[in-house]
Amino acid sequence: MKLPRRQFLHLAAGAAALSAVSRIARAQVYPSRPVRIVVSAAPGSAPDILARLIGQWFSERLGQQFVIDDRPGGSNTIGTEAVVRAAPDGHTLLLVESSASINANLYTKLNYNFLRDIALIAGILRLPQIIAVHPSFPAKTLPEFIAYAKSNPDRLNMGTPGVGTSLHLGGELFKMMAGVNMVHVPTRGGGAALLTDLLGGQVDVIFGTTALSIELIRAGRIRPLAVTTATRWAGLPDIPTVGEFVPGYEASSILGLGAPRNTPATIIDTLNKEVGAAFADPKIMGRFTDLGGTLLPGSPADFRKIVADETEKWARVIRFTGIKSE
Repeated sequence: MKLPRRQFLHLAAGAAALSAVSRIARAQVYPSRPVRIVVSAAPGSAPDILARLIGQWFSERLGQQFVIDDRPGGSNTIGTEAVVRAAPDGHTLLLVESSASINANLYTKLNYNFLRDIALIAGILRLPQIIAVHPSFPAKTLPEFIAYAKSNPDRLNMGTPGVGTSLHLGGELFKMMAGVNMVHVPTRGGGAALLTDLLGGQVDVIFGTTALSIELIRAGRIRPLAVTTATRWAGLPDIPTVGEFVPGYEASSILGLGAPRNTPATIIDTLNKEVGAAFADPKIMGRFTDLGGTLLPGSPADFRKIVADETEKWARVIRFTGIKSE
């Protein structure tokens, strides 16, 4: 049957409109292809492990592969810049670390402004640092260590993974607030090398990660003096916080997710809700606990405030100490 011309045009226009709606709907499905999570740290590090855990969770929940793209180097600026320059479509994400807040103050010529150019999605973990010495060290508690350091100014070597790292800044904040002078000895080669230096006597005290230190602590090969977070760490509940003896002290490593500026709010909201769902899953919660951190639940705005507060905090430390980038 041949349709009248007016009816044919009406049906054709309707079909075209439905086709356009269908294309728009398909374009709004997220994710529509594999997603990269860029990690500015080395494979096997805490950020890399966390990215793989949350990436697997996203893959199972959202039906696309979330692939980890490790881009270490440049004091964690290389990976961040890659995300800043990526299309804001949610298919390139950033594993946000504390280095973002530190680098904003340490470098004067970054090619980006982190808080302006990265849309923050969700906080995930706050990781404690740990102050530890060799078992042969004279001080057995943090108050004894502070007293020893004050009576031996500039004679103790403080080891950290490198200049401008969150562990270095945690150490400098401790020096400021405890009123002690120690010589900073940056260790090249990361956290494992730092522990080797402590065991070998190259440094007297370290600011290290709980994830790398815990097995040596349990074996009695290094002695923990304190954790740096505001509350005690469940992994070592008998070890005090620095703040119990140095009121107001807190230092930790922040891990979360970000995306390029102008990423649609619907995508940001989807990912934030999925992180929240992960917090309610006992299996993935157990894996998070294994990393030694405490959860950072909340909205994108909550995570942005955390990063902004950390940026302001480390700015004060960098100004006070005069730390310069290498």
